[in-house]
Amino acid sequence: MKKIKSFLLTTGCLLLIHGQVEAHYGMLIPSDQMITQGEESVVVLDLRFWHPMEGNPMPLVKPEKFSVVANGEKVDLLGTLEPVKIKNKQAWKSSYKIKRPGLYVFSMEPQPYWEPAEDKFIIHYTKAVVTAYGMDVGWDKELGLKTEIVPLSKPYGLYTGNLFQGIVKMNGEAVPYAEVEVEYYNEDGSKSAPNDYMVTQTIKADGNGVFSYSTPVAGWWGFAALNDADYTIKYEGQEKAVELGAVLWVKFHDMGSK
Repeated sequence: MKKIKSFLLTTGCLLLIHGQVEAHYGMLIPSDQMITQGEESVVVLDLRFWHPMEGNPMPLVKPEKFSVVANGEKVDLLGTLEPVKIKNKQAWKSSYKIKRPGLYVFSMEPQPYWEPAEDKFIIHYTKAVVTAYGMDVGWDKELGLKTEIVPLSKPYGLYTGNLFQGIVKMNGEAVPYAEVEVEYYNEDGSKSAPNDYMVTQTIKADGNGVFSYSTPVAGWWGFAALNDADYTIKYEGQEKAVELGAVLWVKFHDMGSK
């Protein structure tokens, strides 16, 4: 019996560590975050449910909602989604043509994802911001999602090493001391972490829900603020907890590159 208890305790610890390493992320990655004169005006959007650093996929069924807010107008883009397979897992792509100057905030609300290892559902409200033709105002406005990260730093035009700040909100209110997971999108697999503890980094917001992070390398970085929902979802006859993630994707650039 002692051996069995020891095995279960060890296994549980390993699963906990693995869960910390294998952080889940809703992903919404535009092909270009800053559109300037003479550039391609069609933005291709990549939607996934992913472990971004290690490149391990999970299936993303067709999202519940997918839209863009531009110049104060919200446009439903759910019908533009096209299914694709990446590493044999379901993902989605969309294309959006930028027709005039503006700030374009894309967001995705997925269907609840059942995670048996954590005995809970996961819903990641995911955002990415695209600016076009010189527009540089409105990047700090809220979309009014159930939970979201409201940027305090401009979420584009950032150099590698810039300090990025945001406020974690739930139901429109700041979340004091919210936990925020930070992970690099290792798109081409060229980066590696020194050990498992370095795959996902975790920071805490302050008493006003404000967090800060400085990125070490250029590329896309995901910020995911995780909180429990104020409701449950039934699964196989039992009420299960729901993890709500406020996810924001931001790209950082080395000096002299784009």
